[in-house]
Amino acid sequence: MAFGTIKNITGVVTINWNWCKGCGFCVGFCPTKALALSSEYNAKGYHPPYVKSPDDCRNCEFCQTICPEFAIYVRKQEEEEQTENEHA
Repeated sequence: MAFGTIKNITGVVTINWNWCKGCGFCVGFCPTKALALSSEYNAKGYHPPYVKSPDDCRNCEFCQTICPEFAIYVRKQEEEEQTENEHA
């Protein structure tokens, strides 16, 4: 290939369980189905999401954009972190 190796961009999802109201928008809009609703309750009595498959997150930020409570955000996983995770 003329441009070298194509690398997957992986995101790191952070969820603030205290802010979440369990609407499930982030779970429903995740194109790779990396998120799922937890069976546990947060302090408000809602079921917040959790990252069920971190390697599937592609840093699209749909979950971050759709969250009405700003309880979830995504950052791009740095190359060093990806290399460490692949070798672990």
